[in-house]
Amino acid sequence: MMRILLAEDDSRLGKLIEYMLVQNKFNVEWITNGADIFEYAMYSEYDILILDWMMPNVSGLEACRQLREAGYERAIIMLTAKDTVEDRVMGLDAGADDYLVKPFEFDELLARLRALGRRSTQKIQQEVIEIGAFTLNRTTKVLMRKDQVIQLSPREFQIFDLLAQNLGVVVPRDIILDRIWGLERDITSNNIDSYMKILRKKLMEVDDGSIAIKTVRGIGYRLEA
Repeated sequence: MMRILLAEDDSRLGKLIEYMLVQNKFNVEWITNGADIFEYAMYSEYDILILDWMMPNVSGLEACRQLREAGYERAIIMLTAKDTVEDRVMGLDAGADDYLVKPFEFDELLARLRALGRRSTQKIQQEVIEIGAFTLNRTTKVLMRKDQVIQLSPREFQIFDLLAQNLGVVVPRDIILDRIWGLERDITSNNIDSYMKILRKKLMEVDDGSIAIKTVRGIGYRLEA
């Protein structure tokens, strides 16, 4: 049974889509707040995300962009009343696999879900990085030391992943800002320092120092193993 995350703030339309999907043997989880999309998508296994463009707090478009920047690889279909060529291009450039304009026929949505589902069932080769005694699975977004899972928030994982991909190389602060937060520039250097402090603490709780996050004063950070 294909598992769907539906993000739609219109209660009437959301109930209808949820009902019709369930009737067609889909397993559906429905949310109404755009701010919840990222957490739900990254920490649950969905085959396809259906995202309404205009969602409260965080738009479906922005959530799609954030997910792709975080390495999310599952299928995403965007629902929207925006129907210009420019809007379609914007949605696809943000990372959507498909784009369906409201109002739409439900049979068309089903056909698009089946097509995306055929792609999502293809096995994804897992990308794993070994760092000292740690294993970083970039596909499942899990960091482990031997058999122990290190619990990281999405931002903490993104930061560690960026450092791990540049093992032994100094990653400047402005690169961390651009890669992790993008246009969300309410973040400060003090905030980055706080994230690094939390990461170091979590690593030290399970490890004897086989890896370390080093501060390079005035430049950035380097992961050493």
